[in-house]
Amino acid sequence: MAPLEIMEYIKGHPSGKVKIAFTDIDGILRGKYISVEKFFTVAENGMGFCNVLFGWDAGDAAYDKVDYTGWHTGYPDAPATLDLSTFRKIPWEGDLPFLLGDIGIDPEGNCVCPRQLLKKVIDEVESEGIEPLFSQEFEWYNFIETPQTFHDKQFRQLTPLSPGMFGYSILRSTLKNDYMADIFDMLRRFNVPIEGLHTETGPGVYEAAITYSTTLEAADRAVLFKSAVKEIAYKHGYMASFMAKVNENLPGCGGHLHQSLRDTKSSENIFYDAEQKTGISELMKSYIAGQLFCLPLVLPMFAPTLNSYKRLVEGTWAPTTLTWGVDNRTVALRALPAGSKSCRLETRVVGADANPYLAMAAALAAGWYGIKNKLTLDQPATIGNGYRDFSNGVLPRDLNEATVIMKKSTVAKELFGEAFVNHFVQTREWEWRQHLKAVTDWEMKRYFEII
Repeated sequence: MAPLEIMEYIKGHPSGKVKIAFTDIDGILRGKYISVEKFFTVAENGMGFCNVLFGWDAGDAAYDKVDYTGWHTGYPDAPATLDLSTFRKIPWEGDLPFLLGDIGIDPEGNCVCPRQLLKKVIDEVESEGIEPLFSQEFEWYNFIETPQTFHDKQFRQLTPLSPGMFGYSILRSTLKNDYMADIFDMLRRFNVPIEGLHTETGPGVYEAAITYSTTLEAADRAVLFKSAVKEIAYKHGYMASFMAKVNENLPGCGGHLHQSLRDTKSSENIFYDAEQKTGISELMKSYIAGQLFCLPLVLPMFAPTLNSYKRLVEGTWAPTTLTWGVDNRTVALRALPAGSKSCRLETRVVGADANPYLAMAAALAAGWYGIKNKLTLDQPATIGNGYRDFSNGVLPRDLNEATVIMKKSTVAKELFGEAFVNHFVQTREWEWRQHLKAVTDWEMKRYFEII
């Protein structure tokens, strides 16, 4: 819709309100309803939004050792703007008007806002006449629970949407068809179109692939997808979880990124080269080399939680080694050079728990680093079992190891700026310290009686 049409729609909506949201460091949408009158003021003049949005964790606990904000700053408002291009109608809320925005606008580009960070990376690539295209696919678990039953059960013995391992099951897609149909249809109406939806292996697991688009739109769609699925699940009396790993005996949940680069003038996919036997262009090889080089340096942007690393284990459809291959699902980077229209790279390290803005920023910046620095792809493609290919090393084993590497990396600061890296690292250090304080069920079962 054109800006004038958007304004007219909002003005005429019978609810008299607009829903707005911003994305925090963990990829969680934080927002509120505002009146139509307030919206028109905000649209013209911007607004303030408490900068605690980047000063607390997923559980609303204030970070204790971050420079950006804290008790030492008094948690003031940060400048915020709404992006009219993100306008949508929420079909499960009576087609209520909805917009996304940015927080902490900085003309110098020194920011901690994930959406602004991605825009900064996109701008660098597009300044060279290249348009990056992305899409994200998600796996997630569904449970016949509500937030109340989830807490009443103390987060244990949850009832999955369906039992058993039924990947790509036509039977299981019929079993809860009203829910699956709502996901597909309502997301399309919400302008988050998905090109595929099916059951994955595991009790109550679904997978969806979002239709590809320009990068910022792809990230907006991915963030909205996660929140929308959770809200649609609520309507059915279910809970959807994008945790990377919900059970040590089951596969984890991926959030794989598909990406390609297109020449702005010719609209040609410059990852593809018909004269190459593999179909992979020299530019795509440099992009892959850049990601292989940068992966250990930016891994917390792909795997941001303690739980993320429990997914990255051998034999669970998630990578553990710094590898690439052609149509190989055991490697970190899966090249898919099928043809000029579909040639792309799939970054399989990313979990469903990642913040899409940060994951796409990391993938694009890392690949572009390879192109800018003319890195050569000297590492041969892995054929067969990528879990056994240690030729280029392995991924960091946990959040602490990954965060230490990123903190020391001059490349990470070159890619994203010192302000963002320092803040993001401080938030991951906090996450690690919270884990160290926790006494888990595993510890109780192992030590309580016998020690």
